[in-house]
Amino acid sequence: MEKTPQYKVIVSDRCRQMLANHVRFLAQKNPSAAYREKNELMGAIRSLHQMPQRFPFLKADFIPPNKYHKMFVEKYYLVLYQIKDQTVFVDFIVDCRQDYQWLIR
Repeated sequence: MEKTPQYKVIVSDRCRQMLANHVRFLAQKNPSAAYREKNELMGAIRSLHQMPQRFPFLKADFIPPNKYHKMFVEKYYLVLYQIKDQTVFVDFIVDCRQDYQWLIR
């Protein structure tokens, strides 16, 4: 059986800050939900070390085609990442309940 290649996953500082803001906001209302949400998001991001191509590309007018892959986590979060060689660069975590049109302009 052939082994699936492993990818290195790098999470940008901007993405870490976005995650912290989401968790901090949720923790004000429900700390245990914030803890679960953080673990779910981090688990999904870590899973990109195998087969990151399994998620489709983001299609938007102002983003070059085939640049970002999109992964939905839970019901509300959109994770955007790029694959270059054997490295996955996670650039954004967006809460889809908020206005994120700034991202695709």
